[in-house]
Amino acid sequence: MDLGIAGRRALVCAASKGLGRGCAEALAREGVDVTICARTEADVSHAAQEIGDLAGRAVAWVACDITTAEGRAKALAACPQPDILVNNAGGPPPGDFRDWDRAAWLRALDANMLTPIELIKATIDTMIERKFGRIVNITSSAVKAPIDILGLSNGARSGLTGFVAGLARKVVRHNVTINNLLPGSFATDRLRTNFETRAKASGKPYEELRDAAMNATPSGRFGAPSEFGAICTFLCSVQAGYIAGQNVLVDGGAYPGTF
Repeated sequence: MDLGIAGRRALVCAASKGLGRGCAEALAREGVDVTICARTEADVSHAAQEIGDLAGRAVAWVACDITTAEGRAKALAACPQPDILVNNAGGPPPGDFRDWDRAAWLRALDANMLTPIELIKATIDTMIERKFGRIVNITSSAVKAPIDILGLSNGARSGLTGFVAGLARKVVRHNVTINNLLPGSFATDRLRTNFETRAKASGKPYEELRDAAMNATPSGRFGAPSEFGAICTFLCSVQAGYIAGQNVLVDGGAYPGTF
């Protein structure tokens, strides 16, 4: 299937590894002019080179902290007026809510709610003018089924979800779509860190907790970032213009609900 987005410009945030990188790779393979950003220069430049080699086309990069105003300005200077925006940022640390002060909550909100909103605000009007735009926010399956040790993420990402629900329905008539991708357990550094935290708290071996979680998933495995990237890329396609304001759960069947 020709997704109809070759030659479009995409900004993919936090894309030096994990799910962000999976999205960047899939978009680049479709002929999209991709710019990736991440905090560490060595990591993001290396990732851009590798993605470019795989896709057979140059991938631009910028080292910045997307959760700051300065970082967002650098990213948008590197990729002005993107047609496609993939919002992503590292999740806040796990823990017990009793240990989180106001500053911890504000950091979580800045990274996982306010930063995506600021990037949407900075890019959506030019998308509307061009009559094409695709915005995908990488959130979490915790939006539908909260994870006990990820309270900061549960709260901040749910706030973004509520905001998007209203805005997406105002702009889709201009062929600008906003959707959320809700990953479950994917084989990323973030997942490993969560299991390490659980292992430390419970005194159980890391491998035992990891294997139990894998076996508890109906698919019997963790997802691959490349699978996630393919779904993201479809949501950015011309064929996905009638999908708006949706929360697309990608969790190997882990969520047990009907709706």
